[in-house]
Amino acid sequence: MQIGLVGLPGVGKTTLFNALVKTEAETGSFTGMKGPNRGVIKVPDRRVTLLSELFKPEKITFATVDYLDIAGITSGAGKQEVQQDDGGGIAALRNMDVLVHVLRGFPDLADTPITPKEDYENVEVELALADLEIIERRLGRLTKEARSTKDPDLLRENELLERCKATIEDGGAIRDLAFEGDDEKRLRGYRFLSQKPNLLVLNIPEEAIDQEASYLEMLGDLSSRLETIALCAKIEMEIAQLDDEDAAEFLQDLGIEEPALSRMIITSYRLLNLISFFTVGEDEVRAWTITQGTTAPEAAGEIHSDLERGFIRAETAACQALLDSGGWQPAKEQGLLRLEGKHYTVVDGDVMNIRFSV
Repeated sequence: MQIGLVGLPGVGKTTLFNALVKTEAETGSFTGMKGPNRGVIKVPDRRVTLLSELFKPEKITFATVDYLDIAGITSGAGKQEVQQDDGGGIAALRNMDVLVHVLRGFPDLADTPITPKEDYENVEVELALADLEIIERRLGRLTKEARSTKDPDLLRENELLERCKATIEDGGAIRDLAFEGDDEKRLRGYRFLSQKPNLLVLNIPEEAIDQEASYLEMLGDLSSRLETIALCAKIEMEIAQLDDEDAAEFLQDLGIEEPALSRMIITSYRLLNLISFFTVGEDEVRAWTITQGTTAPEAAGEIHSDLERGFIRAETAACQALLDSGGWQPAKEQGLLRLEGKHYTVVDGDVMNIRFSV
């Protein structure tokens, strides 16, 4: 999973990035000159730890999340994207699965009014304009070709792009549109920014960490339409620099139930309908990330294409049942091990041993 942090300059994006990936990237308005910050983190999952304690593998592999922190988005950034596609800035966001909008909920040095709802809308406009640039360039060639060839695929693509164009020009976002059949697949290659799932993070001052609900009210109707989180990025960055024991004590003292990392990943998984399943053994315990609704053979294909091609069945047990029983053999003896076939839909927390033949 890849997550991009976006927002206006000075909202605390890089501070939050430091908290998430436990690094010390420079903060401040000057950081935009240095290119985007990138980091990879392990998805904290206690189930992986517990399974590793049970099976004592040579290797432990957590799922990972890639984070991208780009420079603050300013007016006109959307129109500049196509002309300045240098792998950074807005262009880099097209590879992201989720966009995290970091919004200022704290007073700045200039005592500028706190307007997170308007700030979000301003950034959304720039992202939509970047999409509009792509659409108009494509339509410039596609419309003529579709009409001359009468190719049904080109005609349908042209129709869809015209629909997207009209939506953006009316002030909407492509994510507001409902697509049927293969229409979404036809547009997938464009990687539209205004189609990506959004998570809003309101960066609040230190003294307000126990007032998250009241601060989120500043987002107005956005709170009911989108996933929102309120946190203090500065405190989260300080927590990230501590070892696990000190961090836990600090969180308890502040009354914070869990750090930003866990909250953001859980929410991002939910936005993308992602779940985890596990493979275990003496060689490795590993977490795998799949989309909800994935069948057993498709899940096996995430491990290796041969496993999907030659799938026979999957020996399956719920993670907690396997932990409670003490391993594969005890789980089998207690009737907790199931044999699932090709039509089985994997459930979050399944531990699977794939049987295959190629």
